Amino acid sequence: MNSFVAETDPRAVRTWVHRRVVFVELTDGRQIGFPSSRFRLLSHASDQALGEVQLRLEGAALRWENLDEDITIRGILEGRFQLPLPLEKQAA
Repeated sequence: MNSFVAETDPRAVRTWVHRRVVFVELTDGRQIGFPSSRFRLLSHASDQALGEVQLRLEGAALRWENLDEDITIRGILEGRFQLPLPLEKQAA
C-alpha cells in the first residue's frame, strides 16, 4: 500500500473520456463523470491530450502526464472543482 494514500480513500478501477466528459468506474461499481471544463488545464486540452488520462496511486488519482494535471478521486466525489458549471448547465 502506498504510504501517502489512506486505505479508506475511494478508488477507481478504470477511467475514460467521452465527448469531453471524464468518467471513472469505482471499486463499488459506481460510474461517475464530470465535464473537463470544470478544471482549467483540462478545459483547454485537445481531445487527444484529454483522452490520455491514467489511473495513479492505486486508483486514488487521475493523471494527465502531458498536461501535468493530477486530480484525486476523493476530490471528484466531494465536488471540489476549480471552475463552476456554465450558466446554461446550472439552470437545467
